[in-house]
Amino acid sequence: MPQQKDIVKIAIQMPGAYPQLIQLDQKKPLSAVIKEVCDGWNLPGPENYALQYADGVQTYITESNRLDIKNGCILRLTKAPGRCAEDLFRGIQSSDSGVRCESLKELASVSTDVTFAQEFISRDGHLLLVKIVEESNESNVIMTHTLVGFMELMDHGIVSWENLSSVFIKKIASFVNAKPTDASIQQVSLDILESMVLSSHSLFLQVKQEITMERLIAHLQVTNQQIQTKAMALLMALLQTAGEADRQEMFAFLNKKNLRQYIYKNIIHSSGSVQDEMAHYLYVLQSVTLNHLEPRMRTPLDCCSQEQRDILHGLRQAAFETESEGGLTNERRRSLCAKEFKKLGFSNNSNPGQDLVRTPPGLLALDTMFYFATRYPDAYNRFVLENSSREDKHGCPFARSSIQLTLILCEILRIGEPPSETGSDYHPIFFSQDRLLEELFCVCIQLLNKTWKEMRATQEDFDKVMQVVREQITRTLSSKPTSLELFKNKVNALNYSEILKLRQTERLHQEETLASPVLELKERLKPELLELIRQQRLNRLCQGTMFRKISSRRRQDKLWYCRLSPNHKMLHYGDVEEDTDNPPIETLQEKIPVADIKGLLTGKDCPHMKENKGKQNKEVLDLAFSITYDVEEYSLNFIAPSRTDFCLWTDGLSVLLGRDMSSESMRSELEILLSMEIKLRLLDLENVPIPESAPVVPKPPSNYNFCYDFSQAEQ
Repeated sequence: MPQQKDIVKIAIQMPGAYPQLIQLDQKKPLSAVIKEVCDGWNLPGPENYALQYADGVQTYITESNRLDIKNGCILRLTKAPGRCAEDLFRGIQSSDSGVRCESLKELASVSTDVTFAQEFISRDGHLLLVKIVEESNESNVIMTHTLVGFMELMDHGIVSWENLSSVFIKKIASFVNAKPTDASIQQVSLDILESMVLSSHSLFLQVKQEITMERLIAHLQVTNQQIQTKAMALLMALLQTAGEADRQEMFAFLNKKNLRQYIYKNIIHSSGSVQDEMAHYLYVLQSVTLNHLEPRMRTPLDCCSQEQRDILHGLRQAAFETESEGGLTNERRRSLCAKEFKKLGFSNNSNPGQDLVRTPPGLLALDTMFYFATRYPDAYNRFVLENSSREDKHGCPFARSSIQLTLILCEILRIGEPPSETGSDYHPIFFSQDRLLEELFCVCIQLLNKTWKEMRATQEDFDKVMQVVREQITRTLSSKPTSLELFKNKVNALNYSEILKLRQTERLHQEETLASPVLELKERLKPELLELIRQQRLNRLCQGTMFRKISSRRRQDKLWYCRLSPNHKMLHYGDVEEDTDNPPIETLQEKIPVADIKGLLTGKDCPHMKENKGKQNKEVLDLAFSITYDVEEYSLNFIAPSRTDFCLWTDGLSVLLGRDMSSESMRSELEILLSMEIKLRLLDLENVPIPESAPVVPKPPSNYNFCYDFSQAEQ
């Protein structure tokens, strides 16, 4: 008898018949289950039938996926995939165009199922579809169904794309290149070409040869968003698969006539799910385009390259108007060059090429410096001369800053990183600006000099300045500026003081976010800790305190002692001698029942302060407190020895009277205890054993020679 877990309760439908409710035994062969179902409806030939999900994706049930069937599933008895494939194979070859159209329409629908696809391809059905496309004698409707069915079959990866003939590829390309044609045909054709390009380099070469970039770009102008999306997908596939030479050729085409900006403007207004897809393609286009800079970024400067040495000396000569070096000795010329390279901000002024050996940014840093010096010579000269005239430690080093800034821009723009399959974070400025990296560098190197001055930085602050500049750039780019001019205005407005304000605001917001659960924890802990402080205060009153009496004749007079009884019901007090230390409670002659205490007074409200009004200084007022008892006719007056004792006694008496403690000492101790308790609660003590008792304190060392002698350092 099958176990309960092997039984699934399902319903099976068939058009024109009442559903069957059965208990499917998962250990019984599927053919036996289908036979029982067919017998229930008196259907002959159970081998011609199969089960299929009735809802959602109508997948055939096979031995490999039957365990996915859950209780309550609704299945449908339908034609077996082999029989269905045979019927459609014959229907597609029918002389009746109506039959061919319906067969191809059904094929496009059922080809999503891999079980059917295997049966149809085993009969060379895909070759039949290829033949229909190559001959192109069918109507647009039939051709659309043919292409959709073909694409669905190929998506299963059963047949290689490389087996396709050049005639077929040319025909698909002609559908894309043709101007007046059916949109559905173009949409599927673009999809097919994208899959071809991504499958192999040889197919990329064939597709690139057949598809004109002009026509592909033209598809981005149409109002049909699906066509736009598929055209963009094919363009990205071509860029990603192309070799370096082909990619540079396509970049040149895209840069011509501002096509990148044109692409951005035409597809930015997409909506819905298409918008998300387009955002991904814009991100890929940006990533692939910027990644052509990667070889320069990964290549260190070659000190043996005359061309690279000439560029370095060109930077020096552009910054400093030197007299002819022809009449100088070699030693004098080297000394002059080293001095000027130092002013330029190179760390290795005798051999500046060594500064550019590190990769990244490699030669890309040299490219950006040279671009700035030649594209904006006035700004370059102003930067160098302004900083070379300052003291060495206060000057902003151009070369060192440029190298680090180039690296920062490479990291922000993710140059060298392959585009992710789900990325969509693109920069609109990329689509409006040629040579984006170089132009951003020219803006940001001047920003760096400005920030350096705002921070009053020295050479020791170099890393701190670069961190601020990185933040200025990333914050500005996150606002998605659409042009270089807009970026320039925004990033320059985001000065150092604004960065500090933003950091403070974000820190406060973060603290508020974190504070909410901490405050809640504090409120939960507070009663327990307040009780701890109350007990400590009462214990302190039980220990007692020595007080001095202050008379009108002499500022200091007799001593007296006061303490609370252990049962907290009686306050004992009495005069004591000066050398008495902690007198026993039995020796204190006077006592006041706690139940008779009516009030607690402090400061100038105390009776003994009123009696000597005008004669007491502020120090004594701050230490004075009194308790009233009986019917408030009598009072016991205190002058605490210290502010600490004042807080302890006023808190303790408040506890005895059932009032809240209010001293500053209590508030301080409560805050300390709360802070310690919260820190302990937030400690990650997973798998750390906590001992029941305190660990033993180790013995002191035999000597302290290991201690640092600060007195020597001070001398």
